Amino acid sequence: MRISARADYAVRAALHLAAAQDEGPLKAEAVADAQGISHKFLEGILGDMRRGGLVQSQRGGNGGYWLARPASEITVADVIRVVDGPLVSVRGVRPPELAYTGPAESLLPLWIAVRANVRRVLEGVSLADVATGNLPAEVSALADAPEAWTNP
Repeated sequence: MRISARADYAVRAALHLAAAQDEGPLKAEAVADAQGISHKFLEGILGDMRRGGLVQSQRGGNGGYWLARPASEITVADVIRVVDGPLVSVRGVRPPELAYTGPAESLLPLWIAVRANVRRVLEGVSLADVATGNLPAEVSALADAPEAWTNP
């Protein structure tokens, strides 16, 4: 699985909004500056997130962006799907739509298993979990494994 810059920026922006949830709307420029993201690029991402129902916005001097729901009700998977589409695809196709023959036939269940595990992690972690540094035990255990930090 590859996490695009767009997905990374969207999650970081959402986390910034989650951390400031009680402070009122945040200007896109302030979020962009705080996260080291191009303001123009972030505006497009926030627009996608608004159309996807994850953030709300208001124009004007007191305007800005805020999460549309509590951070505990928005998962990392929700954010990625809104800006990038399906979590796992093969050549741009969702695994259930694929078909293989011969020795490659067992590849389909492998892709499905990959998708299931990606979903388990990303759907099981809310913005609140990440913003507070309180990751679920299953995710922490995966990240604590020494081999998780090395590249083969």
